[in-house]
Amino acid sequence: MKNSSRFFANRECEYYPCHKGIEEMNCLFCYCPFYLREKCPGNPTFREKNGRRIKDCTNCIFPHKPEHYEVILEWIRRQNAGDIPRAGEKAEDNRSKEKGRP
Repeated sequence: MKNSSRFFANRECEYYPCHKGIEEMNCLFCYCPFYLREKCPGNPTFREKNGRRIKDCTNCIFPHKPEHYEVILEWIRRQNAGDIPRAGEKAEDNRSKEKGRP
């Protein structure tokens, strides 16, 4: 595969394939880097359980598609720069904390 450093398929994994309906599954982002984010470029659903809102990524294959590698890296870069807020925060709050301001 072209750009093979951006793609890894662990066909020996007991959970492979972890999602149905995708032939070339990229396992590089096996644990989705967006799971703890309310907003993400994928298509999660949310459900309620015991009064808590839970993100359900069962039907999301976004991080497993090789062509999304650059998008994922850009989101991670923006998140680390404080441009994407963490749960319950505003982007400005993240930048202030990183610069040592209250």
